[in-house]
Amino acid sequence: MYRADQQPSLPDFYLPFGGKLDLENRWVKLARLIPWHLAGEDYRANFAESGMGAPAKESRIALGALIIKERLGVTDEETVAQIRENPYLQYFLGLHEYLRKDLFDPSMMVHFRKRISPASLEKINHAIISAARQQSHPSDEPPASSPGQKPDHSESESALGQAAPNGKLLIDATCTPADITYPTDLKILNDAREKTERIIDDLHAAIPGKTAKPRTYRRKARKDFLATALCKKPRRNKIRTAIGKQLRYVKRNLAHIDKLLESGASLANLKPYWHKCLMVIHTAYGQQLEMYQQRSHRVADRIVSISQPHVRPIVRGKAAQRVEFGAKISASHVDGFILMDRLSWDAYNETSDLSVQAENFRQRLGHYPASIHADKIYQTRANRAWCKERGIRLSGKPLGRPRQLTREEKKRQRQDETDRIPIEGKFGNAKRKGTLQRVMAKLAVTSRTVVTIGLIALNLDTVLRYLRALLQECQAWIVRAVGKCRRHTQQG
Repeated sequence: MYRADQQPSLPDFYLPFGGKLDLENRWVKLARLIPWHLAGEDYRANFAESGMGAPAKESRIALGALIIKERLGVTDEETVAQIRENPYLQYFLGLHEYLRKDLFDPSMMVHFRKRISPASLEKINHAIISAARQQSHPSDEPPASSPGQKPDHSESESALGQAAPNGKLLIDATCTPADITYPTDLKILNDAREKTERIIDDLHAAIPGKTAKPRTYRRKARKDFLATALCKKPRRNKIRTAIGKQLRYVKRNLAHIDKLLESGASLANLKPYWHKCLMVIHTAYGQQLEMYQQRSHRVADRIVSISQPHVRPIVRGKAAQRVEFGAKISASHVDGFILMDRLSWDAYNETSDLSVQAENFRQRLGHYPASIHADKIYQTRANRAWCKERGIRLSGKPLGRPRQLTREEKKRQRQDETDRIPIEGKFGNAKRKGTLQRVMAKLAVTSRTVVTIGLIALNLDTVLRYLRALLQECQAWIVRAVGKCRRHTQQG
């Protein structure tokens, strides 16, 4: 039997908690886990103590809004809407009462990413991990340094002595793609041409008096671009011809800009964004001209986006996408928590990060790991020798001619491959569940903030799972204790 329910009126809607927040809500629990005060010191440095102007949003609101956006995987506008509609989110941000209006404009999210420094986020991440580790292992003593700070090597060596290696360290590297179109030489030149046309229009409008606007042939240039870009499989000669045409269009536009500057226009008439684009276009044009003349597809510090010149191509060798465009990060995974050891926009070989990540492990826990689990690229002779000197076992097959392995060696290799799964899963969660699969931030500093916030959100999820498992274990212990007491009572 099916009964159709009608939409109830608002006065008849039942609130099960009597108008009070539920203490078991996830946002209430998360509010207690985050050291909010660590973000306030660097956050205040962005404002002048003049006593004038509108009061700025608190650091807790800024940091909390970024965490909400990452955990929900929504846009800036949807983040503001969720905060307005959800009282638990407002409690998470530190409000004392429910507000029925937008707490801030969605554009403020950009300023929040700029004002919270990466150093503050690293301190917060270390503090969350340290607090969770102390709850699970209260007997463990943390190192002398505060969370997020690296102690001096000489002091740590004298204090730690010859501590025996213990624990597992999982390391790996991945790329966090930026929000750009797949770059080709033809697309980059077409984008440069269109932006130079806009710059010519702005500079010409700033010249006093009536002067003829330089001819840019923008319609013809657009037609030439589409003649090749819309082809399904254009030949190399056709692509090269189209690139040559776009190079000449960009060269002509740059010459017009120089003449306009000589005629009385000034770069001060341009907005900062267009001024920056003009500088990038000069560099991109030189790179494209060099590759065109040398018939090559490689150049140092290659620009793949005019609006985001810091983005570089990262060759990853994946099956789905051989080259990715974004920041490359090296991360460590210890006891379910993930930490970022390096972020770079330039491509690098992560092999050299093994010793640094192992040293970071020692500085945080007071000893080297007993084993390091990494993929094949880390298993170089230099890394093997470094680990052998310190009594660390590096996963992977032994060097030399392949030989028949024993049953124990085969079992260990299979276990090593299994132990590497968690860090791969963390990367998958950050990209599929979070926002690291496509970083929408446009600046290098805000992109780093987004990546770090993504890792903090992963660690917060781990802490919640630990607390949930601990609570279930305590409840089971209480049930067993009550049952034992009842049995003793009945027997007595």
